Parts: sequence; C-alpha cells; structure tokens
Amino acid sequence: MPKADPTGLPPYETIALVLQGGGALGAYQAGVFEGLQEAGIPLNRLAGISIGALNTAIIAGNAPEHRLDRLREFWETICQPNTPFMALSPFVEQSIFNVNDATRQFLGHLNASRAILDGQRGFFRPRIPAPVLPNVHCEPGQASYYDISDLKITLERLCDFDRINRCELHVSVGAVNVRNGNFVYFDNREMTLRAEHFMASGALPPAFPPVEIEGEYYWDGGLVSNTPLAHVLQERPMKDTLAFQVDLWSARGAPPTNMSEVSDRMQDIRYSSRTRFVTDHFRQSLELRHLMWRMLQDIPEDVRSHADYVKLAEELSTAKCYNVVHLIFRNQPYDLHYKDHQFGLASMREHWRHGLTDIRNTLKDPARLAMPDRNIGFVTHDVHREELEKRMGR
Repeated sequence: MPKADPTGLPPYETIALVLQGGGALGAYQAGVFEGLQEAGIPLNRLAGISIGALNTAIIAGNAPEHRLDRLREFWETICQPNTPFMALSPFVEQSIFNVNDATRQFLGHLNASRAILDGQRGFFRPRIPAPVLPNVHCEPGQASYYDISDLKITLERLCDFDRINRCELHVSVGAVNVRNGNFVYFDNREMTLRAEHFMASGALPPAFPPVEIEGEYYWDGGLVSNTPLAHVLQERPMKDTLAFQVDLWSARGAPPTNMSEVSDRMQDIRYSSRTRFVTDHFRQSLELRHLMWRMLQDIPEDVRSHADYVKLAEELSTAKCYNVVHLIFRNQPYDLHYKDHQFGLASMREHWRHGLTDIRNTLKDPARLAMPDRNIGFVTHDVHREELEKRMGR
C-alpha cells in the first residue's frame, strides 16, 4: 500500500479529476483545479470529455508549477472573438456584468451571438462560405459550420505532448467513432496522444467537424456519454480511489416557466449523463464485491486452494474503496440556454470563481476525503446537496 500523503489524505492509490463536457462552462472546472492545486491534492489521474478533455490537455501537458497559468492563458484566449472590433473592452464588459442579472443576460446573449457569427480566438472560426446547402458534398473533415484548425495551434502552443506521453499523469479522453458509433477512450498508457485526440473529444457536430485519427473519424464523446466517471471507476485492477467528479450540467432543476427555460432544462438533462445513475450502479456492484470478499475470509484455506469457484470469486471480489466527490455547476439566474457558448471574459471569470469557491467549501471538511469504511466500500459527497439536506432538517 502507498504511504499516506503529506497533505493528510488517506493512502489512496488513485486520485482522479474527472471532467464533464459543457463548452464555455468549462471555466468552472478550471476553478476547481485551482482549488485542488491550492490545497496540494496530488492528482495522478485525469479523464475528460469535450471541454473537459481540453482542460485535461492543458493540465497534463504542463509542469505542475505552470498548469494554472497555462489554464488561465487558454481561457483568456478562447474567450475573445476572432475579430478584435467585435470585442468589448474587458473593463466595459465587467462593468456591464456587475450591474444586475438583467444586464448579465443581455451580455450573455451578446457573447453567444458573437460566438455564432465570429467564432472564438484560438478555438474555432466560421466556414466561409457556410455549408448551408444540404446536398453539397465535401470531405468529412469539412462537414461542419466551423473550422477548428486554430484549436490545434492553441493546444500545441500551450501543451507539451511529450510530457503527456511520459505518463506522469494517467490521461484518457472519450470520443465517438463516426463510422461505427462506438465510444472509445484515447489513453496515454495505450497510445501516443496528440492534439488531435483531445480535439476529437470536443468535436461536437454539426458545429465542429469530425477529427481524423489513423484513418477513422471521431466526434465529441458527449454524444454517447458526457462524463468519464464510469470509465475511471471500472478500471482494472481496482484501486483505492478518490475521484473529484466535476459536472457542468445539473440533473436537478426547477420546472421551466418559459420556452428559454425549456431549452435550458433540456440541455441540463441531456448532458448531465445520469451521473447519479452511474454512481448508484457502481455502489451496488461494489457492495456485492465487498460482500463476496468478506465471505471468502470465512472459507477454510484448504477449500480456497482447491475449489475452482473460489478462484473465480477471488477474481470478482475486492476490498478496495471508492470516494466520489461531486462538484456540480449550479445555474445562475442569468444563465440561459446559450450558456455553453457565451464565451465572455466576465462570465468565464465568474464560472471560474464559482468552481474555486465550491472546491474550497468542499475541502473545509476533511471527512469528505476520508477513506470509506472497508465494510461499505463506497461513498459520495456533494457539498450543495449536503447543505440543502441540512436546511431541510434531514
């Protein structure tokens, strides 16, 4: 077993950061990472999908002391338009944002419209002419409304892919094979990762084109599953694991009262990817594995050494423990259905601040990071849910 970490953490074998997709909301994940680095949490596992994959690339592709600066540079870059005259000055944008929720909604609508018309610097730009005619054929890599070749330049400027492929951190990002519809993970322990693998994970159609890798085309992994949590939990061999699962879409929310809220709620439900279902299913599976392990302790050694069923049971059983800490972006009153593509500097900084605040509040209670009881094996924590239950007197 590994030794306990100097930060006071129990001796987890895997400490993972698991990042969901969600476009412009991904700045919340950057805030969470800042809080983890601030607390000295020693991550050794990263998994992401879509914008989570791009954040993963920046974190894994830099030395620890440069990761936060590169993340900030990435977000400060992609939250600006391609055409300079279409941008508000940072001071004016922040001033409008600070007035009230109504002006924040106006600013969000402005930034989302600007992203559609002009794209985002270092990320994507509109194809000219736009592919609006349905029967005009082109190469698969050009079948989209936007060109993402600028993203390759940005990633190669900000990331050291040699460092990623040295496997200092275990990295995997999810994508979908366009030809057969299969979900795949690009893993630095199984292949050499390049910018294209991370771009493929974020290539959401029809806005972005599929990315070609070794003769196959890949789209955004969020088309099948928007969170890589199950991938991390199901890895073999099983290990004592602490996973920080950072979601950008909340499965819980109020019933909508207008059509804009309907669109927003649909997106939340669609892209939340049933994180609760994944954790509940894994908990049930782990309970059975733990029960099997405990029963095996009562079987005499002479039986264990000869019975084939015991050998099979030993392969299926485990005493490993899992702690999943959920951090879920909560919609603000000014967040509407275009929240995932309102790439504005002010809203980005606000999302980042919320992520940093949430992880700081989570880490205030050391019990949330404690190793689960070996007789239980699995626990989850969500600071927002715990606070809600406390207010309701549960």
